[in-house]
Amino acid sequence: MPGLDLTEVGAAVGPLQTWVLPALLGLGLASATGLRTFLPLLMLALAAKFEMFGIRLNDQMDWLGSWPAISALAVAAVAEFAGDKVPAVDHALNAVGYVTRPIAGAVAAGSVFWGVDPATAAVAGIIVGAPTALAFNAAQTGVRVGSTATTGGLGNPIVSLIEDVLAVLTVIVAFLAPVIIPLALVILAIVVFRLAKRIRDRPARAVV
Repeated sequence: MPGLDLTEVGAAVGPLQTWVLPALLGLGLASATGLRTFLPLLMLALAAKFEMFGIRLNDQMDWLGSWPAISALAVAAVAEFAGDKVPAVDHALNAVGYVTRPIAGAVAAGSVFWGVDPATAAVAGIIVGAPTALAFNAAQTGVRVGSTATTGGLGNPIVSLIEDVLAVLTVIVAFLAPVIIPLALVILAIVVFRLAKRIRDRPARAVV
């Protein structure tokens, strides 16, 4: 029986560690930023700071794991959490999110491409992170519009809490098992779609 060729193993592991796993991790982080701008970045910064889950940042993004950055992200995350529970304010945050969340998604995704040069990491972050965050922010908009139309905004805080939980769970899955992120995102999309449909159909059910 031929022996194990370590050269071939190393050649296979190289692209996996450099491109595939960072891309999957970045995809998960970006999808979470589509629901919350700052919370996923805060979780990423803390994971990098305390070297949890094997998270590594590329050199130009090391500042993300600094205490000043963590403090700023914590304040911003708390402010977003509180503001998103207030009807009307939540719509304003969502509207602003069409600009801020793709940026946050690109930053989060690009920062975990630690094995490539800064320019390549930035491009990879934009390709992976920005469209993903934008897509989930758009889905969130549909849910909020439906909730506002059917509950007068009173149901929005509950929807917001559900989104908080989904964002946190998505980041945790990305940290622990990035290889299942595609499946997790399919499930997340189904949950968001079903939530939006259930809210949208509520008046019709009430009539019946």
